[in-house]
Amino acid sequence: MTSDLKTDVLILGAGLAGLIAALSLAPRKVTLVCKGTLGRDASTAWAQGGIASALSPEDSPRDHCRDTLAVAGGIADKDVAALVTDHGKDSVQTLIDLGVNFDKKDGKLSLRKEAAHNHRRVVHANGDSTGKEIMRALTLKVLESSHITLLEQAEAIDLLVSEGTVVGSAVFQAGQTTLRFADATLLATGGIGQIFNATTNPLAASGDGLAMAARAGARLKDLEFVQFHPTALDVDVIPRPLATEALRGEGALLVNDEADRFMVSEHALAELAPRDILARGIWNQINQGRKCYLDTRQSIGSDFPEEFPTVYKHCQTHGIDPIKELIPVAPAAHYHMGGIQTDKHGRTSLPGLWACGEVACTGLHGANRLASNSLLEAVVFAKHASRDILGIDKKAGLKRYFNATNFQFPQETSIEAAALLDLQTLNYRYLGLRRDQAGLASLLRHLDHLERQHPSPSLRFKNVLLCSRLLATAALRRRESRGSHFRSDFPTSDADFAKPSTLYIDECWSNNEPAGLPLAS
Repeated sequence: MTSDLKTDVLILGAGLAGLIAALSLAPRKVTLVCKGTLGRDASTAWAQGGIASALSPEDSPRDHCRDTLAVAGGIADKDVAALVTDHGKDSVQTLIDLGVNFDKKDGKLSLRKEAAHNHRRVVHANGDSTGKEIMRALTLKVLESSHITLLEQAEAIDLLVSEGTVVGSAVFQAGQTTLRFADATLLATGGIGQIFNATTNPLAASGDGLAMAARAGARLKDLEFVQFHPTALDVDVIPRPLATEALRGEGALLVNDEADRFMVSEHALAELAPRDILARGIWNQINQGRKCYLDTRQSIGSDFPEEFPTVYKHCQTHGIDPIKELIPVAPAAHYHMGGIQTDKHGRTSLPGLWACGEVACTGLHGANRLASNSLLEAVVFAKHASRDILGIDKKAGLKRYFNATNFQFPQETSIEAAALLDLQTLNYRYLGLRRDQAGLASLLRHLDHLERQHPSPSLRFKNVLLCSRLLATAALRRRESRGSHFRSDFPTSDADFAKPSTLYIDECWSNNEPAGLPLAS
């Protein structure tokens, strides 16, 4: 096996953030590691809603920033929010220049309104297929770019760290492990949705980048904050198809099986309340034995197939006619606000390592993400990180005492697959929309048992185990409720916790009932 392959920049992950970074890094030589097939398996390709940007005359970046901070639970970074929203127009133009065809109306970009936005500012493509269109255009550009070497069906096993500096990654592809060295390594591996049994995330979103960075010793931030999309289709598949936020923006109603619009009494914005409030409202109905539905019959009706073709196709697949029938919905893990702590340049706490996209925690989202801000953040920070990387000197003299045989890639067994499904179910129960000390402590004890029972797990199981422990530890430490993090034993917010949290991997095994909250400096 090859044990020493060198490139200027190694990018792990091939969603929107990874592809924008790869294209922006020319003329540096880039090796792009794609876990599946380019353009198909990243979370971006599943994105329905769109990209938020203040483009209308009555809107402004300042208003967009205000809406972003309003839902963030008081702990978002105001400077980062201003930075990202100021770059909204530029980011949309970047995508247009790269060949993305956004929907237009009367010759202008068509804008939709989504939950907790005070203006129509969500740019979309093919109705509800924005992510697919973005990946189509960017994939073509990547394949045309001579400075990019693409590795498909390849998985990063772990980061290579020499004298405290990240110098690359061990990568498994086509039955062999190679050591890929680089002057700069960028993590853009996406989220952690697959640690739950109900998620809208694709199978690739198993927390690989977060787990690798944690094992390497990176500082992690706000891990307890997981956004559950309120309206995933309530059907028995993994991942759950998404009923986009834009349906409610166009007037769809949330009702239970008694035809009650229950969100009217929960929040002044009713169906357009922030996602964490909507998700818990639906969760509470389900826990009371009721079913929940989206009613699009009057608001969208016969326009549904044309306006929302992706959702319509999902409904048809599962025997639902949204023109005539109610759409069954339930919350599903959708987006991780936490991640690897980064600065405004995408730098992590480890020299040689950058991160952008969902795997990173920039401080934009705080305790709860504003709808359609994630694609915007991915573009902004991919460009910022690339600009920073282009300015660094090439590394010289770092010791590379690594052996590819030390990086194993065990195959998943049937016993392990069953244990993984059980863990995903427990995570949804104890680490989902309602948490408490007893449930979180029970989950951590179960993780102890699994680690003893599976000392040499497959890479996927290993990463899910670690991400579950990281999130459970962070959730146990935050003894309050804030944004997407709800503790039934601490149901109100506490001013002492009105700060971001940080965590290192070594803290996870010190005590299964940690008392304090490490605050970000």
